[in-house]
Amino acid sequence: MSTDFPFYIAGRAERGAESLTVTSPFDGAVAGTYTVPTADQVDRAVQAAADVLVESRALSAASRAAALDHISARLAERVDEVAELITAENGKPIMWAWAEANRAVSTFRWAAEEARRFSGELMRLDTDAAAAGRMAVIRRFARGPVLGISPFNFPLNLAAHKVAPAIACGAPIILKPAPKTPLSALLLGQILAETDLPEGSWSVLPVADETSAELVTDPRLPVISFTGSEHVGGIIAAAVPGKHVTLELGGNAAALVMADWASDADLDFAASRIATFGNYQAGQSCISVQRVLVDEAIYHRFVPILAAKVADLATGDPSDPATVVGPMINEAAAERVQRWVGEAVAGGGSVLVGGDRSGSQYPPTLLADVPEDANCYAEEVFGPVMTVGKFSGVAAGLAEVNNSRFGLQAGIFTHDLQVAFRAHAELDVGGVVVGDIPSFRADQMPYGGVKNSGDGREGLASAMKDYTDVKVMVLVGIDL
Repeated sequence: MSTDFPFYIAGRAERGAESLTVTSPFDGAVAGTYTVPTADQVDRAVQAAADVLVESRALSAASRAAALDHISARLAERVDEVAELITAENGKPIMWAWAEANRAVSTFRWAAEEARRFSGELMRLDTDAAAAGRMAVIRRFARGPVLGISPFNFPLNLAAHKVAPAIACGAPIILKPAPKTPLSALLLGQILAETDLPEGSWSVLPVADETSAELVTDPRLPVISFTGSEHVGGIIAAAVPGKHVTLELGGNAAALVMADWASDADLDFAASRIATFGNYQAGQSCISVQRVLVDEAIYHRFVPILAAKVADLATGDPSDPATVVGPMINEAAAERVQRWVGEAVAGGGSVLVGGDRSGSQYPPTLLADVPEDANCYAEEVFGPVMTVGKFSGVAAGLAEVNNSRFGLQAGIFTHDLQVAFRAHAELDVGGVVVGDIPSFRADQMPYGGVKNSGDGREGLASAMKDYTDVKVMVLVGIDL
């Protein structure tokens, strides 16, 4: 595999003047090199997207689906290579990189299926006598070219969640990957270039954040799909009030362990799942478990099991298939987490497991008695740190989950169907997972949050709605 990656302007490989190197967060090994597009190249990409809109909208379902099927198949053929690149640039343990690469295969496959059924609907209008003989044909058309901004934590699959729905609904797309991890998106560009999609219908631009700001305000890109931090998302939304902006932002995911989840097998299962998915991706997932809330009836049984599971997680070299928790994206991120843990302890919290940073590696850490105003409890840690606390009864547990300005997903461990439906109705989150951690996501389902976790939804069909507008055609004089 070549480690020197071109970028893509209107579907064609090009190079810029400035060359940059991407290194591993684990050991500094070179993952690859790439060049940065010039201002002229960026402008050509955007103009090409604007110019191809009519042609892109008119692509047949067969053409869109064929391109998406090809991308899915080629990712499947190259899955080991793709996973190794994700690990090399992101530091993600190879076990999770394989999972991400295979998820991207499915994301493009789902998009191909959605492209084939992207048909619209009929609505008879003669439900009122005045509209006798009238039928509405309701279809969706791409609003315009999309600016898709993807983050570092899932450098391939979250790029896929920008590109795949755009192709499926006929929207040209400019993909802007995270500067820390652009290589996986550039590899995706290699595969996109093998398709017969029209020139201009896609570009991959590994530009600096300053250029991103210019792309955000460019009137030729009326749709923005952003996944990233709450802070940056807020800046984007404020900068372009006239654009259609979808934001998948931060989280502070809670796992709620109810009193009825009380057998030894139940507690062991919940502890295993929470320990793993509070620390997978080094906690750098917006739905990784951060707050563990346990009914007081089982708290003293559950916490020692959870602590033991957290302590047993294998850390170290992300290229080792046995490693579960690798490094954070860089040492600065690990230092921030270290500061936040220190502040939590100074405020009265206690470290049950972990807490000792080594370079960019922060160990899986479990805290108890953390004040509610501490960053580790109230903010998105985005690191391998969980807090554990107790509550008494269903109402108190649900209220504590809602005691957050974030609302992405929540997990609730219960066997009680009534409690499950109550949680679904009362929790202020975009998704509730019953019987498992909040970190579960199927790539075809609607995914997104409420409150400060953003708006809009990812998931292929949902994103296609965000990328498109409804148009109604009324047919008159039809014998219904």
